[in-house]
Amino acid sequence: TAAAASYLRFYSVAQDLSRFKPDPNAIATSNASLNDTRTEALRNLGHDLYPRFVPDTTAKTWSTRSFLDRFVSLAHNETPDIPQAALTGMLNDNHLGASAHIGRKGQGHPHRTKRGQLSLLVTELPRLLSPCLHELPIGLQDPETRIRNRHVDFQVNDRAAQILRFRSLITSRIREYLQAQGYLEVQTPIMANLAGGAVARPFQTQAVEFLNRHIELRTAPELWLKRLVLGGFERIFEIGPCFRNEGIDKIHNPEFTTCEFYEAYANLDYLTDVTERLISELVTYTNQLTLKQLPSLSSCNFSIDKPFPRVDFLEILQRLMNAVLPDLKSPNAQAEIIQLFQANGISLPESPTLPKLLDRLASKYLEPSCQQPTWIIHHPECLAPLAKSFTDPITKQCVSARAELFIGGKEVVNTYEEENSPFEQRRKFEEQVKYRNDDNRADVDEDYLKALEWGLPPTGGWGCGVDRLVMLLSGTDRINDVLPFGNLRNVVSLGKGGRDVSVSQ
Repeated sequence: TAAAASYLRFYSVAQDLSRFKPDPNAIATSNASLNDTRTEALRNLGHDLYPRFVPDTTAKTWSTRSFLDRFVSLAHNETPDIPQAALTGMLNDNHLGASAHIGRKGQGHPHRTKRGQLSLLVTELPRLLSPCLHELPIGLQDPETRIRNRHVDFQVNDRAAQILRFRSLITSRIREYLQAQGYLEVQTPIMANLAGGAVARPFQTQAVEFLNRHIELRTAPELWLKRLVLGGFERIFEIGPCFRNEGIDKIHNPEFTTCEFYEAYANLDYLTDVTERLISELVTYTNQLTLKQLPSLSSCNFSIDKPFPRVDFLEILQRLMNAVLPDLKSPNAQAEIIQLFQANGISLPESPTLPKLLDRLASKYLEPSCQQPTWIIHHPECLAPLAKSFTDPITKQCVSARAELFIGGKEVVNTYEEENSPFEQRRKFEEQVKYRNDDNRADVDEDYLKALEWGLPPTGGWGCGVDRLVMLLSGTDRINDVLPFGNLRNVVSLGKGGRDVSVSQ
């Protein structure tokens, strides 16, 4: 009798609210009078619409997500012989009209119906915990509306929500992999007097403690992590945010997450081997997740056969261009490279410094062919000022002990043997200062050079953009989709007004 009474009351709520269902073509969030009517109707129900949550003491409480994950393997018409479960989460039921989205709590036994629907054989009907005052849209397709209303997007688009869960799982897997190999996780400063660690324009800010000087947000944690190697921590890693005051496009955002690890007594061959094993494990893990846990995502379709092919930067570039590059350390190198651009009809980059020219040639001739996992190795020295360098026996050019992993034509991993000579590092810093412009705020980091004087052991360094890696593994082509609230442009625009959520979108 009590259950029947509860059901009748719950059904009555649904009937009362259904009278306030809006026109499907209306924009629910801008219809203030309709929302006021709904709110008044809800208040007239005679009980607290937002009660304090009191956990069940007679049953294990599950969230909707954990309930789905735990009982996904139930067979049709199966009810496991376990104690009762209390379920909390979201209820989306068209019969509830204006309050289609309801926070609720129900109690009963996990069950899969004859038709295959995972459900709950209730002994206590759901109770209203937090009503939604808007009509949930059937689906959100417009990119701007989705990114400006992510709290709605995650509710109605399974893929959007699953990508965010996938990002968390992949980040955890990387952390577990490195910790299992004996790496110590650390956190290094985000703000300092110099950004350091990458050739990029930094963000600047001020602190009340230092009103007469600028503070820069880090562009990479590299120099801090190598100081820790100097301090005796032979295997360390960090996963955290970095900031570069640069443009926004489909694969770049000024704020991004990176994973970097450093290991004493590691060379380039070791670093590439570690990378190939890690990427293979992540691909296998991704394909397992897409089978059941994250079905809205697709499995990875690129080869993970090891070892990955290697492409020598200068050797292959000269072959593809059918030209011989000048001595890149000569004073005339930049002018001669520009002549090659003109002869081949290639547009020059802005501020065509030697590093930018070589980078443009790589993006035109080398990177597009790297669809399957491919290493580009031994970059010209000027493209890796923090890496050790040597004379290539084939091209006779001064190149770096560096390797970049490309998949799908995009960089995934950057790794190299670290320059540990304070004398060579000073020379390379001074060389970078010659290319200084608005995009390259290179400077001689005297503090880091002094640290090197204490004897940095031969060290291998490794970096991976987590956002871009998640894009690759999830089959997503926009960085917005792997960030909880989109790129910097989306975040800055949130408070400026924009498109409301339409029920029919």
